[in-house]
Amino acid sequence: MTGHHAVLVNNLTEAQDIIKIIGSDDKAIAYMGPKAVYRIIKLKNIRSFVANIIKQEMLAKGGEAAVNKQSLFAEGYTDVLLMGTLKQYRLLIKKLSLQPFNLKLLAEEIESILNNLEQDFYPILLAQGRSLEVGSRTLIMGILNVTPDSFSDGGDYYNPTVAINRARQMIEEGADIIDIGGASSRPNSNMVAEDIELSRVLPIVEALADEDIIISIDTFRGCVAKACLEKGAHIINDIGSLQLDTELLPLLVEKKAPVILMHNRMQLRTNEPYDDLISNIVEELYSSVDEAIKAGMDKKQIMLDPGIGFGKTVVENRIIIKRLWELKSLGYPIVLGASRKSFIGKTLNSEVDDRLEGSLAIASLGIMNGANIIRVHDVKESKKIAVMTDAVMRENG
Repeated sequence: MTGHHAVLVNNLTEAQDIIKIIGSDDKAIAYMGPKAVYRIIKLKNIRSFVANIIKQEMLAKGGEAAVNKQSLFAEGYTDVLLMGTLKQYRLLIKKLSLQPFNLKLLAEEIESILNNLEQDFYPILLAQGRSLEVGSRTLIMGILNVTPDSFSDGGDYYNPTVAINRARQMIEEGADIIDIGGASSRPNSNMVAEDIELSRVLPIVEALADEDIIISIDTFRGCVAKACLEKGAHIINDIGSLQLDTELLPLLVEKKAPVILMHNRMQLRTNEPYDDLISNIVEELYSSVDEAIKAGMDKKQIMLDPGIGFGKTVVENRIIIKRLWELKSLGYPIVLGASRKSFIGKTLNSEVDDRLEGSLAIASLGIMNGANIIRVHDVKESKKIAVMTDAVMRENG
């Protein structure tokens, strides 16, 4: 079998490019492309008899669907694992749209997931009337902790002058965003009072407001967000996913400011175990997204962060990196903040100041698996691996 080989296809664009190389005509490429892309979609908590309808319809289209074995004989609910090509999904969606039992809505949700998985570009509306194109390349968010007690660089940039100089250094090294934090959220830390947090971050915001850089504020507090946005900040990076301060969401709507919603089981739902890691993360992030949209936020003002290290074990953090792509199902840009985190140290048996290589490896894997923005301490090195990883992952052929 000289020259014969398997072909890796990640999305519809790649499938069409590969078919084009064969020499097929344009109509054939458009027709065959959806047959070359295989997707697995997990549906949650479907009534048993409805799940069996879905299963039979998917089987009729040449696909497959796994349900709980008890669902064939008893009332109740089951998850459904759909397996098929884009072509088979299109046929399934068409058929389910004509069915009762709220299957039309479910068909729309399946179609939305499939479309989201193919999405590469996300225009983000920033505060101050600015915008940000996310997706054409990986963006670098430089971490600037102006605290005495952050897990990695606590105290390094506590002095405002030193912090401002570090911010400008990160800009020169290729940072697209500077993320300023004035309250440590590391495990077992006590959150400082809001006036202390504000006194730390506000001078930095004021100093950088005239720089050609996007300013993000790492806070869950509405009052801190308000003061920083009024001084020129563009993004609020909320570890609380809108759940730690009820004043934050109406403020974001009022100021037309975007938010990064981070999954968190350290400050939220503390010590609650996961029964299905990725599904739980998706469900909890979706709940915050839904709350934001209903309150009046624009979809173009929302980004998502899986919350590496926030209520996850070492193994769970590694699984999230491996399966990060699944978060694309929600249809929002993915921000990955794994730099120097303890799961890297525990994996490599290295202290916090010896985690550069591990952090870079995780950043590259994250980009390969769907991260659009990487939040990092080491901007210069991370910029290089982002450019290299982008060059490989976005290459046609």
